[in-house]
Amino acid sequence: MIYIKLMLSFLLIGVLGFGGGYAVLPLIQQQCVQTNHWLTMTEFSDLLTLSQITPGPVAINAASFVGMKVGGIAGAFLASFAFMLPPFLIVSLLYVVYRKYGQLKTVQNALSGLKPGVAGLIAVAGLGVIIETVWGSAIVLASTDIFSLALIVAALLVLRKWKPGVIVTILACGVMGVIWELIRPLFE
Repeated sequence: MIYIKLMLSFLLIGVLGFGGGYAVLPLIQQQCVQTNHWLTMTEFSDLLTLSQITPGPVAINAASFVGMKVGGIAGAFLASFAFMLPPFLIVSLLYVVYRKYGQLKTVQNALSGLKPGVAGLIAVAGLGVIIETVWGSAIVLASTDIFSLALIVAALLVLRKWKPGVIVTILACGVMGVIWELIRPLFE
């Protein structure tokens, strides 16, 4: 039964997940955290980190990790396959249509109109991770993790200015987190 639920959830994510890996993250969060309760928000946040630092597309890595947690190796395979099948079929069909009608101004305008929506989906997923990282499951000013907030801002600034790459930035943040945990008792 769990395999069917896993497949149906990731088929749905695959059908609705327009805009690439990051744009799919809110759908994965909704299905895996809120709807099916396969992950907590903390586990989802960890999943995003692991999906970033492992080779391959973020969304497929996320599907594999969820599938592995829920159903072992078979679950990882089914979740990944179910996630990739709808886009494969849709892109194959759209390729045929785009070849014939892609130069039309209406088609170009429609594609341009999708970009802000995709950016919004990415922002929602990112905001959810920031809230979980800095405040836990709810925003409470008294429980604000100032170090995490400062690290998020620093990572954003470094990525924008020097563009060291996602892996280097994540690893640097991990090192900073370890150092902070070692020296934090000195500040308490």
